[in-house]
Amino acid sequence: MSVRSVYGSRAVSGYLKLIKQLKNMEMVPLLRCLCKRGFFYLGLCGKDNMGKESKKLIANNKKAYHDYFIEETYEAGISLAGTEVKSMRMGKCSIKESFLKVDNGQVYIYGMHVSPYEKGNIFNKDPLRVRKLLLHKAEINRLNGKIAEKGYTLVPLEVYLKGSLVKVEIALAKGKKLYDKREDIAKKDQRREAEREYKISKMY
Repeated sequence: MSVRSVYGSRAVSGYLKLIKQLKNMEMVPLLRCLCKRGFFYLGLCGKDNMGKESKKLIANNKKAYHDYFIEETYEAGISLAGTEVKSMRMGKCSIKESFLKVDNGQVYIYGMHVSPYEKGNIFNKDPLRVRKLLLHKAEINRLNGKIAEKGYTLVPLEVYLKGSLVKVEIALAKGKKLYDKREDIAKKDQRREAEREYKISKMY
């Protein structure tokens, strides 16, 4: 028996509309509580629909994949001013020239450009200021130990919104040799050629 046949089409539509509004207002914990207390049909607001927070890309670093072998990735928080968060929500951020350093047991990102918020006035910060990343101590210790080994480094991959929070995806990586880069370029060319041939074959 369908959910609509039990609760009625109009009632289910109302539930779906309210669930969507609560999600947009970032009130997922409240929504989960309502589900547990039986206010909503669990199938409409279960784990599949609510368990994953929405992710909105702000900036990425495609060059990192060309220059490095990505071995491990970590999700980090970042210490930001209010005006920086507002600017980043508008997509005004770049990490193309960014790099990471571990200093006194903390991870910092350098060269990350956040454009001044247009209404920030005196509250705006230096667009290229050094910013602290937020990671667990065990993660920092592991990364610090790894980059002490020859060939390892830390690189920023993405900046994104996860729910209401700004997150930075960073990677433990190894630099590619020139022949590795050439091999990657050759593979990309082969893939493009195969896709082109496939599209042409579909036309006839």
